[in-house]
Amino acid sequence: MPQLAQMGVSEMKAWVINHFGIDELSLEERPVPSVGEKDVLVKLHATSINYRDLMVVEGTYNPKMKLPAVPFSDGAGEVVEVGSGVTKWKPGDRVMPIFAQHWFDGDPDAEIRKTSLGAGSTWDGTLREFAAFNESGLVASPSNLSYQEAATLGCAGLTAWHAVVESGGVKPGETVVTLGTGGVSVFALQFAKAAGARVIATSSSDEKLGRLRELGVDETINYRTREDWDKAILELTGGRGADHVIEVGGSGTLPRSINATRFGGHIAMIGALTGAASFNPTSVFMKAVRVQGIYVGHRRMFEEMNRAIEVNGLRPVVDSTFWFGDVKLALHRMKERSHFGKIVIDFENEK
Repeated sequence: MPQLAQMGVSEMKAWVINHFGIDELSLEERPVPSVGEKDVLVKLHATSINYRDLMVVEGTYNPKMKLPAVPFSDGAGEVVEVGSGVTKWKPGDRVMPIFAQHWFDGDPDAEIRKTSLGAGSTWDGTLREFAAFNESGLVASPSNLSYQEAATLGCAGLTAWHAVVESGGVKPGETVVTLGTGGVSVFALQFAKAAGARVIATSSSDEKLGRLRELGVDETINYRTREDWDKAILELTGGRGADHVIEVGGSGTLPRSINATRFGGHIAMIGALTGAASFNPTSVFMKAVRVQGIYVGHRRMFEEMNRAIEVNGLRPVVDSTFWFGDVKLALHRMKERSHFGKIVIDFENEK
């Protein structure tokens, strides 16, 4: 790495999991990664937290994962060095790593999944100041976004795009239901509105429901005061049901999501935030509902999403921003599940 070496930069800071638990995270000095012929060295400026990252840190995502490991999958930064065989990028380019480093298009498989960042495989995550990626494992950041905003896109943004656009094929005038106010749900409502859809959103907070309406949501339901929110959706759709449900709750909410979906409708199955519950699959085939599991997305989707963000002038909704040194506080914020949109880690500016 001649450029950085000339600047006297050979070490970087990285947050490392040596033992599971938020408060067990260790801030360590590590060598700046070396650059191979087809590699690109990126100085990361920001990352963001997904629920998966919290699970990884706490040891519930994969209790047998190889340690030590650098967590987190999202990131945005600038190219500071390229290998001799790199043709796609140059120093100064603003880039983001793709979630699964070998998933460029088509369906994933077990080998592709092993290249996902930040889950204890051979692929360290983005909670570090520098990272080296093969040139094929990066995409350009949307030109209208800051590093901090771009750092929210790699997992939550792309998962929502996959659910709404790639899998759902949402059309103007269709009804889309989003659950809660986490990163995926907020991105999903933004993409659905950009597609011309009607959006019905749920939350347990009237204050958050007000913020959702400010983002363009057409109808809101407080599922604390209206526990039968599935029936409320049927009422709002004249008994027909929603065309699409962005399902992030899991088995605890899936039965109501199915009930709220029209015959032949689409459910994008993304998360498992709620506890275990009994589930009768009969309603799936009786209503001919398509339940599609969503696993983030590949590079082509990422590039298409970024173009749409630029054209539509979309901006990610950031709940809060924490300095790199306050990662533990940020993870506790995620664990509280009181956030609205994305929680960002800023590497450059101490708050």
